[in-house]
Amino acid sequence: MARPLLLSCEAVSMAYGSRSLFDDLSFGLFEGDQAGLVGPNGSGKSTLLKILAGDTAPDRGSRSLRGGLRVGYVPQDPVFSAGRTVEDVLTAAIARVDEEDRPGRVAQALGRAGFANGRAEVDTLSGGWKKRLAIARELAAAPDILLMDEPTNHLDVEGILWLEDVLTERARAFLVVSHDRYFLEHVATRMLELNRIYPRGLFEADGRYSEFLVRRDEFLRGQASYQGALANTVRREIEWLRRGAKARSTKAKGRIKEAGRLIEALEDSRARAAGGTAGIDFTASQRRTRRLLVARGVTKSLGGRRLVTNLDLVITPGTRVGLIGPNGSGKTTLLDVLAGALPPDAGEIERADGLRVVRFAQERGGVDPTQSLRRALAPEGDAVTWQGRSVHVHSWAKRFLFQLEQLELPVGRLSGGEQARVHIARLMREPADLLILDEPTNDLDIPTLEVLEESLAEFDGGLVLVTHDRFMLERVSTVIVALDGRGGVETFADYTQWESSHAAVAPPRRPAQEVVPERARSRPPRLGYLEQREWDGMERAILDAERAVDACQSEVDDPAIASDPAALQQRYAALEAARADVDRLYARWAELEAKQG
Repeated sequence: MARPLLLSCEAVSMAYGSRSLFDDLSFGLFEGDQAGLVGPNGSGKSTLLKILAGDTAPDRGSRSLRGGLRVGYVPQDPVFSAGRTVEDVLTAAIARVDEEDRPGRVAQALGRAGFANGRAEVDTLSGGWKKRLAIARELAAAPDILLMDEPTNHLDVEGILWLEDVLTERARAFLVVSHDRYFLEHVATRMLELNRIYPRGLFEADGRYSEFLVRRDEFLRGQASYQGALANTVRREIEWLRRGAKARSTKAKGRIKEAGRLIEALEDSRARAAGGTAGIDFTASQRRTRRLLVARGVTKSLGGRRLVTNLDLVITPGTRVGLIGPNGSGKTTLLDVLAGALPPDAGEIERADGLRVVRFAQERGGVDPTQSLRRALAPEGDAVTWQGRSVHVHSWAKRFLFQLEQLELPVGRLSGGEQARVHIARLMREPADLLILDEPTNDLDIPTLEVLEESLAEFDGGLVLVTHDRFMLERVSTVIVALDGRGGVETFADYTQWESSHAAVAPPRRPAQEVVPERARSRPPRLGYLEQREWDGMERAILDAERAVDACQSEVDDPAIASDPAALQQRYAALEAARADVDRLYARWAELEAKQG
């Protein structure tokens, strides 16, 4: 039985200036879809999400939304009004909810998102907590369809694990743009790739990300075989034409017309297959010194809070340190200390004489957004010096997958991933003993990530890497240094060892239907006898109510009633009633908790 179509786009086309992003693109999101969308930087993924969200109109084509459904949209860089608190943001998101129900809904959203202080000013939050708030804001409004653009950017590993847990709680379908391969493997059951190498501009495959890779490889091998056979046919037709084909007969005219069609088809196939990957290759300085940097007993506090205590670390050529920890734990501050931009409070750092450090900052400053791509890539003329030789800016641009017609574009008009490639291109020109990279993977597409991983793994110098990309941490790092956010530091052989250790000490994560705020488990001391009994049973009541929601959802998803509108309407009504019961219980929980004073 076919699943109901919730949201779709039909024959949409979009271009910026003379550059076409996609043409005649059609696809839909169906009931129960957990879809991931990937594609090269600049292919139009963010633009397509804005079209689906209703924020941007396509140049041609249309967008269709099933009546009565609500769409939630988390942009890549969420914006909040100045001077608002976390509670203000969440309350505004549920403005259509009855006023008496709002405190419970806000308490529920705060608990699920892990906010300890709803009165915190949004302006004071880190990038990771702002991203959590943007996600919580959309989930609080209970959307039927959730669209998310790079939701793992700026989240720490803990935040990504949280997002994996909550993503499927409410929405009947979601589409997420992401380059985090572990994340896609865990949350997506349908994959789409937006790429001009495909005849329709889009490749789709049901299954996990790993299954998508297998099916895509099979498709591309088939395309290569098709192109080879087509090339042979075109070659024969060209030889026939060159022999002096006479167009006097109807048959000959038809063959000439068909030869022209085949030549166009081959050119189109070759143009689609002309994709590439960025040529990233960091240059080590070939220093022979065995010890590049030695940290002994390094301790650092900031703003009165201890971030690092007694860190011992030795970095030699070939040492690749993966630095992880919760948002706000001090990772960027520690990078400043290692790079020499900040002094340690205690301990010492010994650096090799003349140590050349190349640093990639998370903020990616230093490039004027009004500057042309040409000047950003080659500030001093029409060539750059790389590995001791001169490279023309045209070749340098092509190495990073830029088209020559983009060279006069302002950098600010490039996509986030394209701007990230500009920064990497600037860093590559500098020979380094030690690379210090703070979230270099944000906005990079998967092919570029793979090339970056290869380059870092082969880099002969030392490396300190902060990234939320667990796949890159596992592949590149030779040691993991983990900050706990309270000043503690631990060292692990690899990411897998850290994950196993973390799972052993962390409380087990409940299934999505059993998420109950931790605060609901402490007994308030100021309740009457009946209220105390109600409080004692609150956790069980909430769990039972959420199980009832799951049962109603299963009944709604039953394909046997998809063709019976009356039965479907009744089951949706039961589902909404079950959800309302959960919300009522959370609101009551908030009331009882408030009596603690």
